[in-house]
Amino acid sequence: MRRNIDLLHEPILPALTRLALPIMATSLVQMAYNLTDMAWIGRVGVGAVSAVGSASMFTWFSQGVSNLAKMGGQVKVAHALGQGNRNEAAEYAQGAFQIGILFALIFGFLAITCRKGLIGFFNMKNPEIIRDAEMYLVITCGLILFSFLNAIFTGILTASGDSRTPFLSNVIGLVINMILDPVFIFGLGPVPPMGVAGAAFATVGAQAVVTAVFLFSVRSDTILFDKVKILRSTSMVHMKQIVRIGFPAAVQTMIYSGISMILTRLVAGFGDTAIAVQRVGGQIESVSWMAADGFAAAINSFVGQNFGAKQWDRVKKGYIKAAQIMFLWGMFSTGLLIFAAEPIFRIFICETNVVADGIVYLQVLGVSQMFMCEEILTTGALSGLGKTMQASVISIILTSARIPMARLLVMTPLGLSGIWWAITLSSVLKGIVYITYFMITMRRMPKTA
Repeated sequence: MRRNIDLLHEPILPALTRLALPIMATSLVQMAYNLTDMAWIGRVGVGAVSAVGSASMFTWFSQGVSNLAKMGGQVKVAHALGQGNRNEAAEYAQGAFQIGILFALIFGFLAITCRKGLIGFFNMKNPEIIRDAEMYLVITCGLILFSFLNAIFTGILTASGDSRTPFLSNVIGLVINMILDPVFIFGLGPVPPMGVAGAAFATVGAQAVVTAVFLFSVRSDTILFDKVKILRSTSMVHMKQIVRIGFPAAVQTMIYSGISMILTRLVAGFGDTAIAVQRVGGQIESVSWMAADGFAAAINSFVGQNFGAKQWDRVKKGYIKAAQIMFLWGMFSTGLLIFAAEPIFRIFICETNVVADGIVYLQVLGVSQMFMCEEILTTGALSGLGKTMQASVISIILTSARIPMARLLVMTPLGLSGIWWAITLSSVLKGIVYITYFMITMRRMPKTA
């Protein structure tokens, strides 16, 4: 079966759907990694959830660092393939991997050496939670290389029209993670119980397996990877193009995660269990946004290749069809979070007081799901056009508004839920602004190739 989809000539909806479904499934698999960890860690205790939740903020931050190589490589590979230049596409892929490897090593070193200061930022009080958080940070971020490589592999393969390989690779990783989690967390036979550290080792182990599967899968590729030589120097022209496209997306993700860290510190003022609510609630909500992120990767590649081929009509029609699908998905997610909040949250934590706060979190965040899905999709479409700077400016300005909004709302009778409302209101506003901007951008495109 042919793995690569012809994004330039196949009918739009079938091509977009065939590309998007495996990517969405891949995102859901990645989400399942986190939910599997959380389900097992939740059985250790609320303190363990708080430790993993705080330390995981930095693995999220690392995604911003890897985004420079991933997004820059994915967009430029798509443009080059759209222009029919495979050698140039391979040069961009090669440069993306080289940048990603360098940044992964630097990030891992800083995470290990600065672990006390990084975890200390959240101002947690329990020494045991702090110790577990530092340990989780050292393991997951110290070995972040596998996560970086997997992200870049996924981006490059998607840009070439192959979304099946990332899906299958991540499914294998999920199975490994599901097996390792209970063994490493609670122990089995000669393996001692390791608690939070066990969850970290299970995650990193699964990521390493995914990297190995990617390397095995691309060994016979003749479109790009047969021309990629990691030890060969890449021209500065191509490197600069990768950085130019990837830098705004990287900064956007890092600032976004940084804002979330500030909000987490504000949440910590309501007690360590409040962090657990945020962590578990965020993982449940990821059912919505990670699926949207997967579809955004598909529209990014679709728009990127058709933009490179100057097929403007396909760019417009592809975005509109994708936006309609995301509208339906967002409304489904809203219904799920609002009407099934309690049974879903109880899967992970059963303490009555924590569940009560968790229900409020899910119901408040449920209001914004459709707008958030459209925001994520449109970010992918704008990036496919090479407009990563414009997308980043919109996101940074409106996401930053969460901090003063949260500080204001927590002083009202809303209390802790005021932070959740700040997140929801900003997401609604971002969705409206993104859609409006892209509609204006489409009107300015030529009507014919």
